[in-house]
Amino acid sequence: MRKSIFILLSTFLLLNTLTTSLFAKEIKNVLIINSYHKGFEWSDKVIAGMEEFFYTTNIDANVLYMDSKRIASENYFDKLTELYDLQLKKHKYDLVVAVDKFAYAFILQNSKELDITQPIYFIGLEQYSKDEIKDYGLEKQVSGMLEKREIKTNIKIIKKLYPTLKKLYILNDQSANGDDSHKFIEEAIEEITDKFEVEYIRKIKFDDLIDKFSTYKENEALFFVRFYNDSTGKLYPNYEIASFMKNAKIPVFVTDDLFIKKGAIGGKLVDIKQLGRNSAKEIKKIMENKNSSVSIKTDDSYNYVFDYEKVREFNINPNILNEKFKYVNAPLSFFEKNRLFIDFVFIISPFLVFLILGLIHNLYLRIKSSKKLKQRMQFDKVLLDSIKSPIVWEDEKGFIVDSNAKFDELLEMSTNIIKGKKLKDFIENGNVKKLLSLLKTFVDKNCFESNAIVLKSKDNKEHIYMIDQTDYTEDIYRTSGTVVVFTDVTKEKLALREKIKHQEFMIQQSKLAEIGEIFSSIAHQWKTPLLEITTIAQEQIYTTNKKIIDEKNNAFVNDIMVQVRYMGETISDFQNFIMPSKRKVSFNISEAVTKMLEIINHNIKYNYIKTNVQVQKDANLNILGYKNELMQILLNIVNNAKDSIVKRRKEKRIKEGIININIRNIQNDVLIQIEDNGGGIPKEHIKNIFKPYYTTKENGHGIGLYMAKLIIEDKMDGTIEVENTNNGAMFSIKLGAKL
Repeated sequence: MRKSIFILLSTFLLLNTLTTSLFAKEIKNVLIINSYHKGFEWSDKVIAGMEEFFYTTNIDANVLYMDSKRIASENYFDKLTELYDLQLKKHKYDLVVAVDKFAYAFILQNSKELDITQPIYFIGLEQYSKDEIKDYGLEKQVSGMLEKREIKTNIKIIKKLYPTLKKLYILNDQSANGDDSHKFIEEAIEEITDKFEVEYIRKIKFDDLIDKFSTYKENEALFFVRFYNDSTGKLYPNYEIASFMKNAKIPVFVTDDLFIKKGAIGGKLVDIKQLGRNSAKEIKKIMENKNSSVSIKTDDSYNYVFDYEKVREFNINPNILNEKFKYVNAPLSFFEKNRLFIDFVFIISPFLVFLILGLIHNLYLRIKSSKKLKQRMQFDKVLLDSIKSPIVWEDEKGFIVDSNAKFDELLEMSTNIIKGKKLKDFIENGNVKKLLSLLKTFVDKNCFESNAIVLKSKDNKEHIYMIDQTDYTEDIYRTSGTVVVFTDVTKEKLALREKIKHQEFMIQQSKLAEIGEIFSSIAHQWKTPLLEITTIAQEQIYTTNKKIIDEKNNAFVNDIMVQVRYMGETISDFQNFIMPSKRKVSFNISEAVTKMLEIINHNIKYNYIKTNVQVQKDANLNILGYKNELMQILLNIVNNAKDSIVKRRKEKRIKEGIININIRNIQNDVLIQIEDNGGGIPKEHIKNIFKPYYTTKENGHGIGLYMAKLIIEDKMDGTIEVENTNNGAMFSIKLGAKL
């Protein structure tokens, strides 16, 4: 406690000592003669910078205003001389400051009348003459700070920002200050090597100036050096000039920060207020006798400044200058927009700290108490994820509580997305649609007759799942819901399907074998009388006297022999055709088609149907498969085409029946296309004709095309498809060619 009191007392004594020593210094008085009136922004900013610096020193400044922009007659200046003479006699000043050209000239010309013996310091001149100072005998009294406008540099900046610049306007009024700048402008124009036009404007009416730049001109810019008085001599206040800049339709570049934020786009600018500060620093040195000799310096307080809104309006990029710059009128940052809120938070932050500490302590206790529960939950999650069957559980309202990895994989979604939502929220997912449709049937939880569903996995393969749905109740939080378990039975179901198909194939072959045996018996019975007929015909030839045999009888016997031979061959063909194949053999598709057509040739001709067979030249038509079964498939398709044609002819919708058979290679496959003009298959039936026991015929059994698909796709690794054409239906069979 004692130590704290000692520190406070020591601090108070130190501050008191410093304050006393500061006021103990002798007050220095400075007279500032301003060339212009109060409210003239340029000089006001210069003086504000000086006063800002003087405020921390022992220098006291008094300002007198000449108002030379509005009144500049000799009579007026004579009256000012009398006034300032009284001011200087009444008050003692240690230094006289001349702000800009008019005040400087006034002090030089009236230095003897005003009896100015103290140092003189000028501010803001662009040019000065040592000879002029000598003429007045003031070479040991006059110091100053020159203001240099970066005219050359700004012209280069304009060209760099506008590479396609075609015309540059330079604006400078006809004032005395304008005359000082004129020399530097002329030098800058002479040094321009780029190919763009320069229009130097010094004499123009203000209204004409507004009109001149009121319309947009592509690839043109205005360089504003100075303009207070127009060609009529009228003085325009800054707000009117700022309004002109803001409404100008081409970019306006400037040399100082007077019109920044007021319509000018920017450039390399003189910091006017900093000019005042720097001048005040030099004045302080003079008054402290640190500068025993006069000092003329040039201010270098330049900043690259651009108006953000104007930069966007004219689509320029200051970054290409490779100079450090700052924006004005830029959008407010988050901290600037929310300054009050941030200050409020800062004020209440101590209370928030205590509150946060309390919450952290409470959270720590909760984490500590729930750590074991989380470990258990993680263990359960790992256990569930290790189960290969998808599992999902919902609450009583249908919201998903959790699921294992397999269920997420099934829907191709993460647990974070699924959790807390209903399955119907993902109705666009194809698997979800099927799942919801099936789950609606689980009204009676003991009914499991139709609890199988086919869903697609990531690899687009179909998987068959058996679904088991069970209710659960949780007593601690009194919640309930449903657990659904999916058991993948794809392998078992596919094996069963293959077994059924194989059995159907074997049954079909067994039936064909039985039919073949019956037909063999019939063929045997038929061949015996055919043999007798052949014997009788031959005996007739050999027993009859050759002289008696005439040409008519001989032709009759020959006809009998031809017909008997044809009937024998036909019976043999039917016998070979009807017998099932015992194994796969290599055969030619074209030959099989030809053989099949020979078998039904009589039936086709009888129904007046024309068959066209087109075989690709030099095609590889050899395949490995079941020849007789394939011929039966082709026969079934052709017979169906024949039935459609006959039906359509009876309806008098066609006159001639046509069946086209096209055989060709497609890469390494053989393609057989059978097309008819029988009117096609109705749209409502075409998707179902390959299903077992599905028929469109009155007395059909619906097994022919089903067995065709089974044999082609499952037994011969091919494909069979059907589509409607303009006049009928076309079956396409694709089988792998034997290389």
